[in-house]
Amino acid sequence: MPVFEKPPLETLTPAKERWTPLYLEHGRVEVDDSSVKWIGADRTILRIPVATLSALMLGPGTTITHAAIKACSDCNTPVCWIGEDGLRFYSFGITPTHDNERARRQSQLHASKQKRAEIARMMFSKRFADVDVAGKNINELRGMEGKRVKALYSEMGAKYGVTWKGRNYNPDNWNLADNINKAISTANAALYSLCSAIICSMGYLPQLGFIHIAGTIPFVCDIADIYKPETTLTAAFHALSLNSEASEKDVFTLLKQRIEEEKLLRKIPKDIEELLK
Repeated sequence: MPVFEKPPLETLTPAKERWTPLYLEHGRVEVDDSSVKWIGADRTILRIPVATLSALMLGPGTTITHAAIKACSDCNTPVCWIGEDGLRFYSFGITPTHDNERARRQSQLHASKQKRAEIARMMFSKRFADVDVAGKNINELRGMEGKRVKALYSEMGAKYGVTWKGRNYNPDNWNLADNINKAISTANAALYSLCSAIICSMGYLPQLGFIHIAGTIPFVCDIADIYKPETTLTAAFHALSLNSEASEKDVFTLLKQRIEEEKLLRKIPKDIEELLK
């Protein structure tokens, strides 16, 4: 196996000071000359400073050697396997935390009915600041959420001049949905991917939700819902207002702009820490 010298733990860059995640597609990651190297399908060769990256994101058409994975692990750098342009999240390797303290804290909070309800109320308040949630249990919050979200969809439709007939999405038959429902589902899937990457990289558990309980990523749904009004819904309705036949690419373009404008990559970790303190 090619040699990559493991750096001393005290010399590693703290996660909060690391560079932005590096996204790669169509190429190979390997270790050569004691460093991690990227060899692109277009013959581009790039040495990767894995010890200073917040994450290495591998898109379609990528392969990575055992030696390169070991180098990332030695540098405490997470590796994520994702879809095209980072809009799907399939799996991840190591997290940048040195212990399981965050996962244990989340588990303890989830196990307490009182704490779980308190966190659910905080999540709801972040989405609808004008609603009094004092004393509400989780089932009551879910009922309130359904009513508020339905009203929000109607408001967005009126604001952007897009006909809204209700949320209608069947993952087993994509063609049943109208264009605005397809746009919303497309944008939501991208936001779930982003939240999954952040949650996993911070060492939290996607499986332990506080409002949502079904599926494999309820905590991701909890967090993503907080930001949908100003990101996915805005992008979807805006895209359809510009072009009733807007493509996924059109929606993604507007969604990326909203994510950057809202500074979600900075905001989400801070909000999670505040919710689970």
